[in-house]
Formats: sequence, structure tokens, C-alpha cells
Amino acid sequence: MSYFAAAVVRDDGGGWTAAEVNLRGAVDVDGVADRLRDVDPNADLSLLFVEAEDEYLVILRLDEGEDLRVFGSDSAYAEETRLGALLVGDLKASVTGLDEIEEPGASDSDSGSEQPAADPEADPVGDADLLADLGVSGSRLIALCGHEGMLPADVTAEACTVLGCADEVEELREV
Repeated sequence: MSYFAAAVVRDDGGGWTAAEVNLRGAVDVDGVADRLRDVDPNADLSLLFVEAEDEYLVILRLDEGEDLRVFGSDSAYAEETRLGALLVGDLKASVTGLDEIEEPGASDSDSGSEQPAADPEADPVGDADLLADLGVSGSRLIALCGHEGMLPADVTAEACTVLGCADEVEELREV
């Protein structure tokens, strides 16, 4: 299974740097986090966007090189590949941030737990709120991942546009 792994790191001044990360040979998610740290050991914020086979997206976040947080667009990725298993295999079946998703116009009733325009087959896992303080709420991230026709590259582009690092990631794709 092919993948694209783009790290974006923010320094103290708020600037972004992007680098492609090779995940071959990684044995666990901590090893992947080490590769993310290696991009810039002094970064105050490091993100890794892993897109696989136009189906799956995994986002890893490190704050000041610590506190690893992970979000996966679909738990099925863990069952399909070794890389998927090491990235999202240990995540709980629930997603933080999922309870806040409501259909437009939904009342406070139980109907607020459904995801509008989402893929009913998708089973997001991990911390959907890992980009919330950067402008992409958990509910928005889940909606983007589940929106019909959205590829992982599209979700990455949308999130990176909000974060202010879309040009850096796009340059990696062109290489």
C-alpha cells in the first residue's frame, strides 16, 4: 500500500517548515513520532499527515516534542496494512470530539449524534480535536474525512489551508 507522509513543523516565530517523512521500517507509533521529532527537534508544534491509497488519513501531533496525539479517519486502516496497524491499531474505538457533531438544525435530542454527509462505513478513531486550537475543530475534521468525494489529500489541503502551511505541503507533492 502506498502512502504520502508530510510533516509540518512550526517554530517559535510561527513559521512553518514541511518535509516528507519515510515511514518504512518503523515498528510502532513511537518510532513514527521519533521520525517526526527528527524533522525539527526544537519545534514547538509538529504535525504529520499520512495519506494512504486515497482512502485513509492519519494525523499525528507533537507539542514541544512530547504529548503524542493521533487521529485516524477510519479504523479499517489498521486491519488492512502493517503501517495502518502501527499508526491507529492501538487507538480506542471512540473518537474525542464526536459528541459535538450535530446535523444542521438538529435539536438537543438524540438525533444530534449523526454525521451529515458522512461515509456511513467510516469509523474514525483517536483525538479528532488535535487541530482544534489551530482552527480545525474535531467535528469539522470528522466531517471533512467523511464527506463523500473527499480524498485524504483534500482533507490535508483543507486543514493545512486553515493552519497556514498549505503551500509548504503542496511543494512536497510536486517534488
